[in-house]
Amino acid sequence: MAVEDLRGMKAAIGPERRLLGLDVGSKTIGLALSDLGLRVATPYRTLSRDKFEKVAEELRRIVAGEGVGGLIIGLPVEMDGGEGRRCQSTRRFAANLLDRIDIAIAFWDERLSTAAVERMLIKEADMTRKRRAQVIDKAAAAYILQGALDAMGRLKAPDAMDNS
Repeated sequence: MAVEDLRGMKAAIGPERRLLGLDVGSKTIGLALSDLGLRVATPYRTLSRDKFEKVAEELRRIVAGEGVGGLIIGLPVEMDGGEGRRCQSTRRFAANLLDRIDIAIAFWDERLSTAAVERMLIKEADMTRKRRAQVIDKAAAAYILQGALDAMGRLKAPDAMDNS
């Protein structure tokens, strides 16, 4: 399946399917799952960024086991809006994944997501550094996915736009 924009994502994933959010880092990949109503993102787990084949196989198992119809992948856009090496790496990761899993993918600008989540974990949850390290990646994935879900909720459905 091709890369989708958020407007087409809901139609692309089909009914009664979830979205899986990914925060792709150099050492780990944080994961978050949406509910079936595509309203709420929940931190799910963190994968170690081992060999790509191993990661792809684990993602394939999660997609099948959790009823996932699409992926929202955080895109680490630079502060000036440009796409640097990290964006290129994330786009390559997504392209390689599409070679192995037939699934809709959309990107979501993740600028400052990890920093925002870390601030929240420090101030609101009062977590220790060690505990933050254990949850930061999947919490950042949930932050990314929630942003995309909120944006999708504000969009009109493609067929509703034609009747305007």
